[in-house]
Amino acid sequence: MAYGYNGKILHVNLSDGTFKIEEPEDKFYRRYGGGSAMGTYYLLKEMPAGIDPLGPKNMLCIFVSPTTGAPVSGQSRVSMVAKSPLTEGIGDSQAGGFWPALFKRTGFDGVVISGRAEKPVYLYIQDGEAEIRSAEHLWGKITGESEAILKEELGERNLEVMQIGPAGENQVLFANVINMSNRANGRNGMGAVFGSKNLKAIAVKGNLKQEWHDPGALKELAQWGAQHFEDSDVHGLGIYGTANVLGAQQGLGGLPNYNWNSGSFDSYEKLTGPTMKDTILVERDTCYACTVRCKRVVEVKEEDLQVDPHYGGPEYETIASFGAYCGVDDLKAISKANEICNKYGMDTISCGATIAWAMDCFEEGILSVEDTGGMELHFGDAKTVVNLTEMIGKREGFGDFLADGSARAAGKLGPEAEELVVAVKKQELPAHMPEAKRSLALIYSVNPYGADHQSHEHDTSFSTEFSYDERMAEIGLLDPQPPRALNAQKVRYSMYTQWVYNACNSFTVCQFVYGPAWHLYSTQQFVDLIRAATGWNFSLFELLKIGERTVNLQRAFNAREGFKKADDQLPKKLFKPKKGGPTDGVSITKGQIETAITTYYQMAGWDREGRPTPAKLQELGIGWVAEVL
Repeated sequence: MAYGYNGKILHVNLSDGTFKIEEPEDKFYRRYGGGSAMGTYYLLKEMPAGIDPLGPKNMLCIFVSPTTGAPVSGQSRVSMVAKSPLTEGIGDSQAGGFWPALFKRTGFDGVVISGRAEKPVYLYIQDGEAEIRSAEHLWGKITGESEAILKEELGERNLEVMQIGPAGENQVLFANVINMSNRANGRNGMGAVFGSKNLKAIAVKGNLKQEWHDPGALKELAQWGAQHFEDSDVHGLGIYGTANVLGAQQGLGGLPNYNWNSGSFDSYEKLTGPTMKDTILVERDTCYACTVRCKRVVEVKEEDLQVDPHYGGPEYETIASFGAYCGVDDLKAISKANEICNKYGMDTISCGATIAWAMDCFEEGILSVEDTGGMELHFGDAKTVVNLTEMIGKREGFGDFLADGSARAAGKLGPEAEELVVAVKKQELPAHMPEAKRSLALIYSVNPYGADHQSHEHDTSFSTEFSYDERMAEIGLLDPQPPRALNAQKVRYSMYTQWVYNACNSFTVCQFVYGPAWHLYSTQQFVDLIRAATGWNFSLFELLKIGERTVNLQRAFNAREGFKKADDQLPKKLFKPKKGGPTDGVSITKGQIETAITTYYQMAGWDREGRPTPAKLQELGIGWVAEVL
């Protein structure tokens, strides 16, 4: 067995309470790495097609990788894969914190969970052993309360808790799984899958020592990162958080607001990272062994709007979705909505975007006070945003209508409401606009688990205006393109960087720390990390192939579930000209995106419906997948 791995995967059946420990052969680990690729492998191998994502036959696959727990920045990440109740295709979600590193020290590389418990339970994994315990005393409690109770029951030392809040219990379709009460496996509704299984939490206590092939090389990488952090482009994320990009987005005309009617938000300066730092920030938090410290911790003490620092602070996406999307410029109110999402366990992007959609519908006369239970929904109303967020988490009143996401809510209202939805594969778009960065139009369309901003490198990193030439050359990209180009070269750029980002998900490292452009470590240093951890004579070619393999496994899963090219479709709002700022009058054209998608399919080795061909699957060493399609 390679260094860095434990060589054991835990299988748990909640229906009958049984456990099984699998010990795969070495080449299995080298082929899939861990994380997203390994999780999708089990869904395709062991889960039938066409199952109800909220039924007992859905499987939760939670994996780390050989680098997890190493004393280097950016490695404490975990990938969670299941059939998504939101998109009904593959669900793939990542989180950081201390839980991944502690899980690795329990002696397992992953856990595959099937079935459904009769009553609420939690899974307790400690030093090579696991047990299922009653969680009836935890059911209905918010994340901070449940975490405190479990730490008192099990002892705080070397213990971390991954859990759902009331939103997951209520099966809000964009419910999250939360660890540390503020780190989220967000997007795709993994919290709803937990809730459907009556699984409240997974508590881990790890004391087992991990063996690394070359501890000296790991130490050198860690020292290099610490020495170069202040000179890197990641430094701003550490000091100001992801909200540091808000001004740049505004400058591009790429800050979506008023439910994507515009890309320019006049009062954006009230929401920036520096504003947060100067007003409500009380601490910079970090994940295990990471020098970047990008996590925000905020506190608001006002009597009518208190925000508990235990629940962290808002990221850029949260500020954009609860703020600009909804026409709100109150950072304290946005922080309150973020706190509620972390207490209840909800995805901030889908939650804020769904509220913005509802406001748009109300402004257009599609929704009335009779529909909303007496609430008026107007852009700019911060109090309503906060109130609706809690109502969604509780599935209370009009919040119940919104808890399945904007696409399903619109389907109940009709075509006019559907025209206002901004989602792909029923998942709401993150706050990066294809009108300003065209490759996003392509990747939002073809990404297996719906619109996602962390699935490839954005156009601004390799443009004719600015480029990370040397790092891009490592993966064969030599020709920068204009930000608004969507030609064959931009398609190739999008695909190659998509493979790198998916390799990050399968080797469970942070995409702020490792990547092909502005990241702290380059793609080649990512390879060096894997070599030092495992002892493999690992190559950059292998890394890219694992990223490509991940994308193809997940597209194959969707094909098995009946997804076709028609599902790779952008929302209609993106084809309408924006108003104001640098993207005034700008829109995506249908001909442009259709050509890009066709080119992408051809480059990827997929058929006309976007399904991996048997030849491509054979080329990637996963020919067995063709048998399940």
